[in-house]
Amino acid sequence: MKVLWAAFTVSIMAFSASAESLIRPGMTEFSVTIGGQTCVIGRNQAEDNQVHPAYASTARGMPMPISLGNGIETLGEQEFIDWMQKAASDDSIVLVDTRTESWHQNLRIPCTINVPYTLLNDDKDIAIFTLLDYFGVAENDDGSLNFDTAKTIVGYCNGFWCGQTPAMFLKAKYSLINLGYPAEKLKYYRGGMQAWTALGMTVEGALQP
Repeated sequence: MKVLWAAFTVSIMAFSASAESLIRPGMTEFSVTIGGQTCVIGRNQAEDNQVHPAYASTARGMPMPISLGNGIETLGEQEFIDWMQKAASDDSIVLVDTRTESWHQNLRIPCTINVPYTLLNDDKDIAIFTLLDYFGVAENDDGSLNFDTAKTIVGYCNGFWCGQTPAMFLKAKYSLINLGYPAEKLKYYRGGMQAWTALGMTVEGALQP
């Protein structure tokens, strides 16, 4: 039994050492240019690589539901990557880090912009300005909002325990849904930074490995 276990262990180690760091079948990395910034995304699966210390603690928030409801689509990593690639040729798609500024500055997914969820918390005028300034929403002559040219927002935060994207999309006082944003244009990457870093995906920021 010990001999069989040792052989199995050696086999697994050999596979780990030789396996490619795949993102999906046939893809080890990809490049996108969004908003004038070119980002190369790959994976670090070196044997000595560890989960980023910023996401190593289990003392985190509260698990978020798989679905936020209201017609908002939940994404996994491959779907998020699909939207990244689409955004490179479609400026009606915006990849949004919904966290507060310090989180974004410390560590983030490359080629994403920061629009903190707090902008939609308490002040309706600030919330509406955010929609007009970042998300392609227009204002009608009567002051009502026009969502005909609203962008598709692909939002993420710290991960499945983080409530910042759910707040921006649904739960804040002046959330996007509360202001009338079309649910079909809201995409929720639930795994966020926790899953992205656990997979060894490329990051940038002050705490970059």
